[in-house]
Amino acid sequence: MMDRLTLSGVLAAGLLAWQAVALAHSPARAEEFGGNDLRDIRLGMAAAELAESGYVDFSCAADEKRTLAGWKNWRDCPADASGTRAIRFGYDPSTSRDGTMVAGHPAILTLLIDDTGHVAGLQIETDPKARLYIRKKAFLLGLQAKSRYGSDGWACTEGQPGAGDQPVGGIYLRERCTKTISGRSLIVERSLFRRPDQDIKSFVDETRISILRAKD
Repeated sequence: MMDRLTLSGVLAAGLLAWQAVALAHSPARAEEFGGNDLRDIRLGMAAAELAESGYVDFSCAADEKRTLAGWKNWRDCPADASGTRAIRFGYDPSTSRDGTMVAGHPAILTLLIDDTGHVAGLQIETDPKARLYIRKKAFLLGLQAKSRYGSDGWACTEGQPGAGDQPVGGIYLRERCTKTISGRSLIVERSLFRRPDQDIKSFVDETRISILRAKD
């Protein structure tokens, strides 16, 4: 069971990682952002500019059995009501020895391409199938994401516990933070709690990050 002492250690490790990411990636001004959003992927770039090397396991997010040869086949995925197509992808093990990781967290990645052939969004989710000792830190990825785009200017709300929900290691977390910066609409959602039907080794611990094109 992850008690208070264990969770304190996780928090300390997460703080160190958060500081490292902040030093490496913080933009010069909190209200502006000019870097890539993930590796060499940047919101607004043309799908034709996406690098084929370094990425594998392309599939349609709406139907993962529908595999793709690469980014160039994005039109093979079904479009939603707005014309956006969602592509699931991972990192090539030959260039990423530890697999698909974002800031040290195993992740599920989805790229959104609009009907004009440009990157309209990116979704990053912590992998619920990761090993327990890694998964129990998943809620910390949200802190790293918020630092990446500047720690100021976030509007956050806290969810209330559902019937029977319990804290994990003394912490109950259901947080949703939003921010708009440099044409991006950001949503960072973090959760840490145990549902009433979950045993000692099971709990909800996750981060979901959405980087979307801001509406004019």
